[in-house]
Amino acid sequence: MAVVGVLALQGSFNEHIAALRRLGMKGVEIRKPEQLQSVSSLIIPGGESTTMAKLAEFHNLFPALREFVQMGKPVWGTCAGLIFLANKAVGQKEGGQELVGGLNCTVHRNYFGSQIQSFEAELLVPELASQEGGPETFRGVFIRAPAVLEVGPEVEVLADYPIPSNKVLYSSSAVEIQEESAVPEKKVIVAIKQGNLLGTAFHPELTADTRWHSYFLKMVRDVGEGTSNTTVAVSETASSSDRQTKYDLPIF
Repeated sequence: MAVVGVLALQGSFNEHIAALRRLGMKGVEIRKPEQLQSVSSLIIPGGESTTMAKLAEFHNLFPALREFVQMGKPVWGTCAGLIFLANKAVGQKEGGQELVGGLNCTVHRNYFGSQIQSFEAELLVPELASQEGGPETFRGVFIRAPAVLEVGPEVEVLADYPIPSNKVLYSSSAVEIQEESAVPEKKVIVAIKQGNLLGTAFHPELTADTRWHSYFLKMVRDVGEGTSNTTVAVSETASSSDRQTKYDLPIF
């Protein structure tokens, strides 16, 4: 039986493995570069992105992760995993963090604020419902969540989130954005797909709804059957947004 690798440095990797198990698929924990050679797909879970990046650097995982993405293997990043896969991230701590890259987008780390500003919301997911059935909405769990601010033309937007005008969109010691005039468009991207790469700003693994996991497994199956052979240029795009186009929100 094919297995799915789940990066197990920190965060909700156990929950992803449990969701895969409910679908009859085995997930294996990945902590070292050589372990990536035993899997053909990978999930990068939610967690604390800076901590995960430091651990990945300590274990010398970044070169292997970039090669994995470049080879066109299916990779799904949730929350912190989405940040890992982005070509560019803003709103980071001083010094930033290393990225894997591959998704032609810009993400804002902790866009929705701190831990106490975490929330749940019903998201319209027409592509997911079309492929996996079920309701037209998905209950998104946002925990210190990022958001996608810009995407390139090859990136498919799978879900966005309408921002109430009275909601604090991003808050830190340096900046707080709450005024209605600060954001002319009241939507932010929270799920995207580009080739064999999938990214969600929320945590499907923390719900009983396994449709996002099933959606990813179909991406894995399609690659195995040779219906997709996408390769991704990562080495020169992990900090570049030259080809990106704005979607809804400015970069702060």
